[in-house]
Amino acid sequence: MKEKTETIHKPARQKPMPTVSETLSPGHDNRLEVAIGREIRGFRKKMGLTIAELAKLAGLSTGMLSKIENGNASPSLATLQSLSKALNIPVTAFFRKYEEERDASFVRAGEGLVIERRGTRAGHQYQLLGHSVGKTISVEPYLITLTVESEVFPLFQHPGMEFLYVLEGKMVYMHGDKSYPLSPGDSLFFDSDAPHGPEELIDLPIRFLSIIVSPRFSD
Repeated sequence: MKEKTETIHKPARQKPMPTVSETLSPGHDNRLEVAIGREIRGFRKKMGLTIAELAKLAGLSTGMLSKIENGNASPSLATLQSLSKALNIPVTAFFRKYEEERDASFVRAGEGLVIERRGTRAGHQYQLLGHSVGKTISVEPYLITLTVESEVFPLFQHPGMEFLYVLEGKMVYMHGDKSYPLSPGDSLFFDSDAPHGPEELIDLPIRFLSIIVSPRFSD
């Protein structure tokens, strides 16, 4: 009786994952690809490599690497790994300067939000022109208008720094124990923890930009 012989089928050896990058379609939001491409180009130039030299080291075509550097192709993870090995840097280095959330405030002429800030005096009109979102630093740009009805009040105090730029009119502005005559084109930058504010209104109406920067404290 012949013994049965069992044929053992060995699993086929898997081929390494190909390095693939996808060319972007028109209309695609390519901010991430542009940021990654900029970083790759920067690291390549630091190493003194040409596009052709880096492409060869990473197993890419010169054309594809050129598209990646210009933000016109979305590199796969395998591609990024190949590039990181060729450049001798971690993959995460390609993402360090990319901010996923970017906010912007657009305000048309005359449409700034009229608000009352704490400590606002009679006749001081504040128009908020924008604000920062979800940041550790609060930035508040205002357009401030002083009229004949405005009160002088040089005792404002709040955390942070403030920048003033005069657009129209003339006034004397106090900060701490010093007074500054301000006319159109003049600016003043100061620590807003010290008492400050308009001390004398000389030529009305007065319009000036005020940009307040302060740390955002969490509750």
